[in-house]
Amino acid sequence: MTPEDVQNVAPEPAGMNAFSRLTGVIFEPKKTFDDIARRPTFLVPMVLVIVFAIGFIALFSQRVGWERMIREQTESSSRAQQMTAEQKEQSIAMGVKFAPIFGYVGTIVGVPVADLAVAGILLGIAAGMMSAPIKFKQVFAVVCWSYVPTLISTVLAIVVMFLKNPEDFNLKNPLVFNPGAFLEPDMPSKFIYSLATSLDLFVLWIILLMATGLKAAGGKRFSFGSALTAVVLPWGVYVLGKSAVAAIF
Repeated sequence: MTPEDVQNVAPEPAGMNAFSRLTGVIFEPKKTFDDIARRPTFLVPMVLVIVFAIGFIALFSQRVGWERMIREQTESSSRAQQMTAEQKEQSIAMGVKFAPIFGYVGTIVGVPVADLAVAGILLGIAAGMMSAPIKFKQVFAVVCWSYVPTLISTVLAIVVMFLKNPEDFNLKNPLVFNPGAFLEPDMPSKFIYSLATSLDLFVLWIILLMATGLKAAGGKRFSFGSALTAVVLPWGVYVLGKSAVAAIF
């Protein structure tokens, strides 16, 4: 390469720092995911999601507590029909004791495992079935950064938790950003209720971010429509399966 050729080579754009990516995912997703696809990283968003979730669990334990939720789950189970009143109370007390521990451990272990699983599924569909020229580290980074909106939803859920009467706080659906928030949890059709709660604004936002990230990683040979299909397809199967299980059990 001659000196003239070196001068004509366009300099590679400077990479965004972690803070720029955090704000960019919200306000400039296309530009941000282009940068993430070039330089895949995952630690910052993953750690933040874990820290925010642990903070939510700690505040929920203090503000609301686990007794009401554990009691409702215990009394509505078929196993409870075969238990004496004393056995029910022992089971509830045990559940209240271990619920926050399971919450902390489940968050620390579950978030990375879930990210890996989602990335593996998306890679299998996008690269394996659609022949998109993407690598696992790119998809994994896209998945981790796509969950940045959950930081916002967690903060909003904490605000709602402290504004509401603790007895009225619904841990399973704390925000009014899906049709399920306007339905009764004990309505006859559990399938419809589960399906309605899945159509959440933040979930749809995350889906669009993942599609944007996959498109950035796939380049010009991979359309946004194909990227969106790769994300929506497994999500749709998961939602239908979850709703069917809720209807049966």
